[in-house]
Amino acid sequence: MKAIGRLGKHPPSAVTRPRRTGSPDILTLSDGTFAVIGVDITEELGPNPWKDARCAPNERIVRITCNTLIAAKKDIPDE
Repeated sequence: MKAIGRLGKHPPSAVTRPRRTGSPDILTLSDGTFAVIGVDITEELGPNPWKDARCAPNERIVRITCNTLIAAKKDIPDE
């Protein structure tokens, strides 16, 4: 499996300065799934962040910016 594309725009911070730290991003993977790059907030929210949402031991909860999600919207099909 490998990253084959991006949903949304190139992160602005990578354009304005050398990429020494990460930027939130949503990537398409070769197996048809997606990967999200964001700040790990699993410990902050805990394994049960919402009444019917659970984080399995092999999962992490990540935070992305609203702008990252909005930029990806045009690349996400309705169905």
